[in-house]
Amino acid sequence: MTATDPALLRMAMGTLLAPFQGTEVPGWLRVALDSGLGGVCLFAINGNVTDTGQLATLSATLRSDADPLVAIDEEGGDVTRLAHATGSPYPGNAALGVVDDTDLTRRVHRSLGAELATAGINLNLAPSGDVNSAVDNPIIGTRSFGSDPALVSRHTAAAVRGLQEAGVAACVKHFPGHGATHQDSHHELPTVDIDRELLCSRELAPFRAAIDEGTKAVMTAHVRVPQLTGHEPATLSAAAIDGLLRHRLRYDGVVISDALEMRAISETVGITRGAVLSLAAGADLLCLGAVQGPEVIQDTASAIVAAVQQDALPVDRLEQAGARLSRLRDWLAGAGRAEVDDSVGLAAARRALRVTGSPAMARTPVVVELQTPASVAAGELPWGIADWLPGAKAVRVDPDHITPETLLPRLRDGSLVVAVRDAHRHPSARRLIDGLVSARPDTTVVEMGLPVWRPDCAAYLATHGAATVNAKAAAEYLTTS
Repeated sequence: MTATDPALLRMAMGTLLAPFQGTEVPGWLRVALDSGLGGVCLFAINGNVTDTGQLATLSATLRSDADPLVAIDEEGGDVTRLAHATGSPYPGNAALGVVDDTDLTRRVHRSLGAELATAGINLNLAPSGDVNSAVDNPIIGTRSFGSDPALVSRHTAAAVRGLQEAGVAACVKHFPGHGATHQDSHHELPTVDIDRELLCSRELAPFRAAIDEGTKAVMTAHVRVPQLTGHEPATLSAAAIDGLLRHRLRYDGVVISDALEMRAISETVGITRGAVLSLAAGADLLCLGAVQGPEVIQDTASAIVAAVQQDALPVDRLEQAGARLSRLRDWLAGAGRAEVDDSVGLAAARRALRVTGSPAMARTPVVVELQTPASVAAGELPWGIADWLPGAKAVRVDPDHITPETLLPRLRDGSLVVAVRDAHRHPSARRLIDGLVSARPDTTVVEMGLPVWRPDCAAYLATHGAATVNAKAAAEYLTTS
């Protein structure tokens, strides 16, 4: 990397939130941190996370020569990095929204924040403040507190309060709202085609609540809102960030871009160009994503320096970003701490469980778990309830490649339980369940996603998430019913 102004290069590096591979700090990252790198983002898929003790050691090493932000994407529920190997001990937002106890939401996030702080993580890219108004939304779903703006607003504020009581900065996402989309911005550029009045009354309500609560950061969405951003995604839109978020909503905290490696950015304007445009639009910290190496970090910082030198990016934008990040670090230095509550997660999951009908559990359960694809945000995590039902026989199948007629002979010797995630989004899963229920009217169906579609079965359990505690709550009910 070459630059004529070392101070300018340092300011550019300070706007980057970078990934790396493994549990050790590589040499190139140490150099980047010494050069002013703004922070690092830890990912399970990069092998950064094994356990809390390892994370604490890693975080201490990262801070040994610098003061980077150490970020992670820990929502609880279906999106967990700390518990990627076992499933989260905290239910996700959908379950908390169903319970609708804001103090419970605060306590769950306070405990989650305490775990993060113990691991040396000081910035959580959560909670999701999206109002999930599109039931077939492929990326939000159970990550949202619900479809009612008022409910989502009060629980988003409660989640922010809990995290920040534990000394971890909250980052509410995905501004100005990803809940009305039918596409996933990991794969393409989604459009939220609504008028400004609906945007203001529905999408923006949780962000107002989070700002009022004092959220330390807001993350932009790679979504296009034609009435606001024109053809651009919000991440690159001055109308969205500077105009709406900064001036209309009067937010002066840190604005973080969603991962620039996502195709909505990387396959439209590219990562380095996207970084410059996002800074120009008003972002302060650029999340590069999970799989980018040192070359991308170098190229991005060089592109920012070149944009300043060519008068395509005002230097005062970097100065503003640096000042906001400095204020965030000052807050973190004096933030309080909290204790982990080992009981709050399961207690919340029990309260979120909803049951219709009466399970027929007279015999040893045979549990069919339908292996529908996980979202990119969640990744592949352990899920299901068979492991929590004593003596249960587990039959895990891909609904795209099996029929009821083929499966039924394997299910004769026990009480039939079918577990599925988001059946409403998977026609093959619905067809398979309908066939099983037709042949076995005594079937119990456990929906571990959003309970949008419901078959005519003996009993229907809605857990509102597939976290470990959701599974335990459902298994407890079936065991004792």
